[in-house]
Parts: sequence; structure tokens; C-alpha cells
Amino acid sequence: MDSDEKKDEAKKIPDGFNTERFPLKKREYGGEQPYIKAGPFNIRIPLIHHEWSWTEFAAALFLGVACLGAGVTTTMTTFGLDVPANIEALGLTENGVFLMALTFGFMNALCYYLPSLLGDPVVPGWITPALPLTLRYLSDWQVPDYAAGNVDRIHAMIALQMLVALSFLIMGATGLGRKLVDGVPMSIKAGVVLGAGVTAGMNVIQARMPHAPYTIVIAVALSFIFLFNRTFARKAETSAFWRLMRNQGVVPAQLFAIILAPWLLREIPMPQIQWGMTPINLGFVMDHFTIFGIGWPAASYFIKAIPMAITVYIIAFSDFVLAKEVVAEATEPRPDEKVVFDAGRSNLVSFIRNAIMAVFAPWVPMCGPLWASGLLTITERYKRGYSTLHSYWGGVCTFRAATIIAVLTLPLVTLIRPAFAIFFGITMAVQCFACGNIGMRMAKTANDRGIATVMAATLACATPGWALLVGVVMWLMLEGTETYHEWKLGKERPVDGGSNIRPTDRKGC
Repeated sequence: MDSDEKKDEAKKIPDGFNTERFPLKKREYGGEQPYIKAGPFNIRIPLIHHEWSWTEFAAALFLGVACLGAGVTTTMTTFGLDVPANIEALGLTENGVFLMALTFGFMNALCYYLPSLLGDPVVPGWITPALPLTLRYLSDWQVPDYAAGNVDRIHAMIALQMLVALSFLIMGATGLGRKLVDGVPMSIKAGVVLGAGVTAGMNVIQARMPHAPYTIVIAVALSFIFLFNRTFARKAETSAFWRLMRNQGVVPAQLFAIILAPWLLREIPMPQIQWGMTPINLGFVMDHFTIFGIGWPAASYFIKAIPMAITVYIIAFSDFVLAKEVVAEATEPRPDEKVVFDAGRSNLVSFIRNAIMAVFAPWVPMCGPLWASGLLTITERYKRGYSTLHSYWGGVCTFRAATIIAVLTLPLVTLIRPAFAIFFGITMAVQCFACGNIGMRMAKTANDRGIATVMAATLACATPGWALLVGVVMWLMLEGTETYHEWKLGKERPVDGGSNIRPTDRKGC
């Protein structure tokens, strides 16, 4: 390399690269963030292998608790913990049952941290699109009656989550998960991503806005301005104050929903703050909701759950596709760091999370490989460069580690409790915008864009399984024959010259 090339290479290295005190282990320019190898996993420990990002910490205090709070509420309702007779039978009060149920959220928060800790570059979440199907499936069993000892619905949930965990294990251990994600045509991948965006947008409009329309609109508008407004971005380049403000991502919108909206708009109730640490009552949960207290589900529960478990995995598969594309899109403008998404490893981590929850605290939303909205709030900052976020892992690892801290802080949980739905609406709106951007850029040809759009429409109106089927059928009709033709030509090409002329067509030279 001559002197001019060395100068050009030096210009690419960001100012202050590797001059910070933390993390203690530094990466080379363009390399992976250091880690401890443990089989298929790459373990990264805070401050040793990645920095602590205070912006992601602040975002997780609100977003993480809101997400867990919504999941706790869903689990409570499904298990009949909002029924006065059940509350009395368990020997609890209305507030006591909510505090007890936060143990489910705490266990899930621990599992949330596993992917980034083990080297999966995602912000994990629920298998959200499957939730309506899961609730419909569980409705075949009566709401639990704890006084009478009827806990059939809990047994059904345990069996389902165990089978879903097994599905992730099989796909991860055999490598089939990685092959599926890499082998899916781009048009279908784009359809999955666009469909995730459209579905998220419909969730905001149909499920969130009717309850607090003005609060949702203002909070979403603030989020879009701070994340995507180009004029604001230019202002942030020349002003330290506005740069600091812009780097907060969705936090200003969250603060508006918590502090100002209850006073100004009165669409959500005032918070009833409780002090202290969140009480963790794992023993009570294990006695009343797990195999240790209510016994192992009968074989019939597992047999009946097989079709539903397969459906749930098909739905979760789309998250692997989306995760791979989000990571690739985020790291493209960051040559200073290499980030590897491995669908096989992601499947294995999803197996571990679902297995833990099925055994110790059955989680109705189940454990999915990706919370797209949470990841996108980090990647949008990461794309702004090294000065904004030094390492990809500093963002995702801090976010989920901070979630554990947040859910243990009872004043924070009770402060945010009235705004659970608002925060969920913010994240869904960000997912709608970002997935639309990514999905449209993935679709390169006219047929790609057409197939992706039809898939997205199907996903918004029907189940993910039907959307995938529609996408596959359309690809076979419009692109499959051409792909077969190209494959056939490749098989017939001679080894010596790479000519496109088949041997039977050669006339001699």
C-alpha cells in the first residue's frame, strides 16, 4: 500500500476511535467487537466487551417496562388473574396480584438479555403476530378457576410453549433455520418486511388510537421528527444541543406520554406511584402456574398443540428474515464494525428463552427472535456514525440489560403503567416507517415489488401462514420458471470457458 492509499485508509477511521476507557477489550477497525467463544455463542460482558450506552439505557427504562407491562397484563387476563373470585382464591388483593404477576415480566426480562449476551445481534421480543392466534387457541379451555383447581388453560399454554421451544431447537441445531433464511427469494423477504410494517401501522390505528388518539398522534409525531426528519438532522450536525436532543431517539416522545399527556390531554389516568423494589415471588408463580406446582401437562395437550406450534414457528420465521435485513441495512454505512447475524444461533437462543419461560413462568406472548421496533430505535442511531454509538453491541446489550434494571424499579413500573398502550403505539409506528423503508429498498425488480406488496396486503388482512403461502405461490408463478431456466443453463455450461452456449449448439471454431 503506497502513502496515498494509507492516507485514504486513515481518513476512514472515525475520530476518537478506540480512545475511550470502556470497553476494556477493543476491536480492530472493520472487525467484530471482542467476545468469549462458547460453542455457537459469542458472550459479551458489559464494560469488558462493549460500552454502556446511556441513551439506550434511558430508552429501555421506558420502552422495556412498557413492553413487559403489556405482556404481564395479557398473561394476567389469559390466566384469569383479573377475576375477583380467582384473586380471592389465591389469597391476594387486586394490587397484590399485579405485583405478583410482575414476576412473569422479570423472568422474561432475564430472557430478553440472553440474545445480545450470547451474540445474537437483535432486540428480542414476543412472537407478536401469533398472539391473536394463541389467544384464540387457548380459548378452547375455560378461564382457570383456582378455587376448583381447574387449570387446563395453563397446562395448554405450557405444552404449546414447550413445543415452540422444541421447534426452535430443531431448526437451530440442524442448521435448517440458517438455510431457510438465506435461501428465501428476495421478493418474499421484502414482502415479510413490508407486511410487518403495514401490520404495525394497522395496530396503531385500530388498537391504540381509539383509546388515546391525541396522545398517540403527538407522541408518534415527536418520534418521527427525532428519528427521521432531515432538517432536524442537519441542525444536529452544527449544534451540540440539538445533537444531544436528536440522539435521544424516542425518549422525548415517551416523556411526553408519561408526564405531559395525563395533565394536558387527560386521555390516560394519572399514575399511582408505589415505592421500593419490584417484589419477585418466583416461589408463588412456580406453585400455581408451572409444572412444579400443577403437574406436567397430559399427552393430549401436546398432541393438540402440534399444529399451533408449527404455525407459531412459521410466523416467527419471518422475524429471522426481518432481523437479517435490519442488521445488514444498519451496518452498511458503518465500515468500522463487522456484525454477524446467524439464523442458526438465533434459533438456539429462542429455544433457550422459550424453554425457560415454559418451565418457570409460562408467557402467553411467547419469546420471539425480534422486537423490530426496539431494534430499529437503536439501529437508526447506530447508522449516524461512531460518534453517536461506538458499537452495535453497546446499543443492543445495554438496552436489554437495562430492561432488567427497569422492571425491578417499582416506582418506574407504576409510573409508566397508565402509558403502556401509548409506548406500544410508539414502537409500532416506528416499525411501520422503518420496515416500509427497508422493504421497498429490498425489492429491486418490478416483480419483486409486486409480490412484496401482495404479500404485505395478505399479511395485514390474514394470518402470516397465508401470507407466506401467497408469496411462495406468486414467486413460483412469476419468477420460479425463470430461476429454473437459469439453473438449467448453469448446469449445461461447459467447465472450460464459462460460455453460455450449450455443447449441442457449438458449431466448431
